Amino acid sequence: MAKKKAEGYLSGREARRIAKENRRITNAFEKQRKRKNVPESEYLTQMADPNNAVEFDNLHTYFYTDAGVVKSVDGVSFEVPIGKTVGVVGESGCGKSVTSLSLMQLLQRPQGQVVEGEIRLNMGDKAYDVTKMPNEQMQKIRGNYVSMIFQEPMTSLNPVFRIGEQVDEVIFLHHGEGKTKEEVKARTIELLEMVGIANSKGVYQMYPHELSGGMRQRVCIAMALACSPKVIIADEPTTALDVTIQAQVLDLLRNLKDKINSSIMFITHDLGVIAEMADYVVVMYAGRVVEKGTVHEIFSNPAHPYTIGLMASKPVVGKKIDKLYSIPGKVPNPINMPNYCYFKDRCEMCVADCEGEYPCQVQLSPTHFVSCYRYYDKNKQGGEV
Repeated sequence: MAKKKAEGYLSGREARRIAKENRRITNAFEKQRKRKNVPESEYLTQMADPNNAVEFDNLHTYFYTDAGVVKSVDGVSFEVPIGKTVGVVGESGCGKSVTSLSLMQLLQRPQGQVVEGEIRLNMGDKAYDVTKMPNEQMQKIRGNYVSMIFQEPMTSLNPVFRIGEQVDEVIFLHHGEGKTKEEVKARTIELLEMVGIANSKGVYQMYPHELSGGMRQRVCIAMALACSPKVIIADEPTTALDVTIQAQVLDLLRNLKDKINSSIMFITHDLGVIAEMADYVVVMYAGRVVEKGTVHEIFSNPAHPYTIGLMASKPVVGKKIDKLYSIPGKVPNPINMPNYCYFKDRCEMCVADCEGEYPCQVQLSPTHFVSCYRYYDKNKQGGEV
């Protein structure tokens, strides 16, 4: 790690040395990624459990910046079961979106790279390791098997093209073989109706700026569902919407998931949305999974101090308080993470063992896992389960 000056800035020489080293590392990753005619055997793998749609296994995604290496996702492991909704929750910058972008291979490259781990995608008769897939193969997976509803619909939609043209393009690219323009248009209008847009033929001719936020979000959902994908990543799809539209979008996602029998990876800050939508919950902090379990386990028996803090910081209907709880302190610097528990400096439940290295995962029940020293003695184990 380059030595910084007292005011926190790198010298020009140090910055150039870091940039040169970053280019060397990222060029090697890019060269591997851009290869042509890669044999399928290189990225074929086996699912640990065939009932899972996606398995993240020890995923490490780093960003090589001029100030140093940002370990945005630092050893994340969790599963998305077939036909279920997994809620990924945590504060801004904890690595939720980067985890999903790693699955889609949409990281900002060459700075952003998956450096270690596997992302296993269940294709039915076989499984692919997405981290090893070349670009040309990944283009066949995106949209067909995995699709994403992005966070901000106004920036996801192209402002200079009509709504119809943008949804048509998705169908043409993936399912357009042998279809006429009229058939594709009919499918687009059907999709717009499916997501609850009443004036679908009128909206087909409109530009994004002519629609409200809720309508634009529905168009984004229609685009994501155009090819009936097996896995839908919903990256805070209701953040920019008011409460009534939010409820409609959540109902829509729930109904459509059952209709096309897909799995949803739902990323949000909103614990209320998670409680309503998810079957399983993954709590992330500073690039790592600190707790995961069923929605009932996480909400009725939160184990990690960070999860407990999140639960305490949400308002409760009918409960009058003067001030909402907020977790003290701040997230550690992602370029220079400590070698102990990342939450230790903010934790109000520290024990003597917390001085040790980062805690391993402890199993509290068949589906409930937590990374915290407080549970080592109770479970007589401190290791990956």
